[in-house]
Amino acid sequence: MKRKNSEYYESIARRIKVDVIKAIYNAGSGHPGGSLSVTDIITALYFGEMNIDPHRPQMKDRDRFVLSKGHAVPAQYAALGERGYYAVEDIMTLRKLGSDFQGHGNMHYVPGIEMSTGSLGQGFSASVGMALAGKMDKSPGRVYVVLGDGELQEGIVWEAAMSAAHYGLDNLTAFVDWNGLQIDGENDKVMTVRPIDEKFRAFGWNAMVIDGHDFDEIFKAIDEAKANEGKPTVIVCKTHKGKGVSFMEDQAGWHGKAPDEEQAKKAVAELGGEW
Repeated sequence: MKRKNSEYYESIARRIKVDVIKAIYNAGSGHPGGSLSVTDIITALYFGEMNIDPHRPQMKDRDRFVLSKGHAVPAQYAALGERGYYAVEDIMTLRKLGSDFQGHGNMHYVPGIEMSTGSLGQGFSASVGMALAGKMDKSPGRVYVVLGDGELQEGIVWEAAMSAAHYGLDNLTAFVDWNGLQIDGENDKVMTVRPIDEKFRAFGWNAMVIDGHDFDEIFKAIDEAKANEGKPTVIVCKTHKGKGVSFMEDQAGWHGKAPDEEQAKKAVAELGGEW
């Protein structure tokens, strides 16, 4: 996929963030903080990197994306809608009874969702299996997965990391959404996950740390990951929970709380959208 300038991706990311705010407001529940912190990474992948076709979601040898931090799925739903998998308006049924757009993505109901996730660590484990299968099938498709920083407190993550390195899965790239906050507060106070990059290196991974809101850095890191041979790569992305909305940024209280109408309108205005 031919890349465009950063302003192009920033514009798409703002639209996705507006969609996220509106969908969570309509639902009356959801996870805005972590959805907004991961939006720029998801935007870069869906609009500037992955070999996918919204008209053929099951296309052979496609790249695959797994959102292991499944509670941030409003950002993925919005990205898939903006990418053309379905009408963006469809996601406004988020978390409603009978809606396909559940609080965690379901691969059986929503086109473009490669793996049902929610239980932390399991999406990452599934992505390792996908990458191993890709290697066995000699598929050119790559696997991308996003984990939350609090998710790294799960033992299943490190079992999967060990397996990925053992099998030399250089077709696997993981992103850690390192916003420093989880539902109970700061990572460093709940259960520190530092040093993230050094831990992955100790498990046999190629690792780097970048600004997760800088599209130039994101794409440079992706290119480095693709050029790396023999090891999986983790891109540790320093991000801000609630990115783009002043009163949500770096506030743990917005991990799992929906905005009221006044807050939603303010957030949409700050993101440059229309109510």
